[in-house]
Amino acid sequence: MSTVEDIVRHTEIPQMTSVRQYFDHKHVSDLREKVTSEFEKRRIKEKIRPDMSVAVTAGSRGIKNIGTILRTVIHLLKEAGARPFIVPAMGSHGGATAEGQKEMLQGLGITEESMGCPIRSSMKVVEIGTTGKGKKVFLDQYAAKADGIAVVNRIKAHTSFTGKYESGLMKMMAVGLGKQKGAQACHCEGHGKLAEHVEEYGKAVLRNANIIFGAAILENAYDETRDIQILYPDEIPGREPELLLEAKKHMPGIWLTDIDVLIVDRIGKDISGLGMDPHVTGAFVSKYAHGPKRPSYVAALDLTDKTHGNATGIGVADITTKRLVGKIDYEATCANVMTAVMPRAARIPLTAANQRTAIQAAIQASGCTDASKIRMVRIQDTLHLEKIQISSAMLREAAEHPRMEIMDAAPLLFDKNGNLF
Repeated sequence: MSTVEDIVRHTEIPQMTSVRQYFDHKHVSDLREKVTSEFEKRRIKEKIRPDMSVAVTAGSRGIKNIGTILRTVIHLLKEAGARPFIVPAMGSHGGATAEGQKEMLQGLGITEESMGCPIRSSMKVVEIGTTGKGKKVFLDQYAAKADGIAVVNRIKAHTSFTGKYESGLMKMMAVGLGKQKGAQACHCEGHGKLAEHVEEYGKAVLRNANIIFGAAILENAYDETRDIQILYPDEIPGREPELLLEAKKHMPGIWLTDIDVLIVDRIGKDISGLGMDPHVTGAFVSKYAHGPKRPSYVAALDLTDKTHGNATGIGVADITTKRLVGKIDYEATCANVMTAVMPRAARIPLTAANQRTAIQAAIQASGCTDASKIRMVRIQDTLHLEKIQISSAMLREAAEHPRMEIMDAAPLLFDKNGNLF
């Protein structure tokens, strides 16, 4: 038994109960029909010349249904006579290597076989122009050489800054397509300037690159596709802020507040840019973004497979596990946080031998060791919040909440190694 295990071994873990949270369930039932309808409504085929090469962007996030959406876009471009190909548009992710970025796409089910077109991955960029303030603007070499670019991305709140444009089409053009060099240029003055830089660089890309259209994806709180809208290049600067406000209205969250301990089963770049979305957890790494009240202590228990060892965001947790730390790819993580100028996001917190010890340590650190009174919440990750677990002290509030339903008692069960089943 380790020293930490010995210190916390008498700390009681509270009885947990599963509850269901209810959110707006509006979603697109037929994705292929929706994308096809948008193509026809916006007359995109009229913008395609025979044999035109078109770079279609694919990011590193775990966007629901991204495979179906990209496949449909590629099919429609082919029908119009184009030669589409995919370019990874994820800044420095994937360890800032061409192979790593292609591997990240593969982890999301995006391969040449599944998409029916080539994937051209490179970290090389070309300078395509300057911003209004004279700063150099960079673009992926393959996208820059293409006859046109289709930008496909989800619109959502960013984890580290608040602005007119956050995560979306403008950021994918400014940061994602800029690869490591472009991402670093945008982040070089810190998150306090990032909102301004995303707009500057995004508009410069619109001026200097042949963007054919943007496909804006909105999601609901159930990690489903809520809407897809195709925008002309000149519409993106005006429409994206409106779509961002719409996206924020339908974000998932934890309906209860004043949490002593938050247990997050898994974090990863496929879940959120910060591993776990601070708009859910309240655990921000940057002072330039704001959200719900932070729990007293946050315990992160594991990494997703699809994050490929990138543990960006582990630094906002208070306690973690040897299992998670053992999966970290330090090169990939450091490349990400240094490009984003937020090394704090990679700090390793107190590391427990197993998940039970991590949970007990978080409970003891909170100062509320009475299991009948501690306010503890357990979530799978910040994308899946329909079903969560809460401690007994929170049951009355949950029962009275119009968007919560009490389900069944669900004690935390551990295997012989002290990890959750």
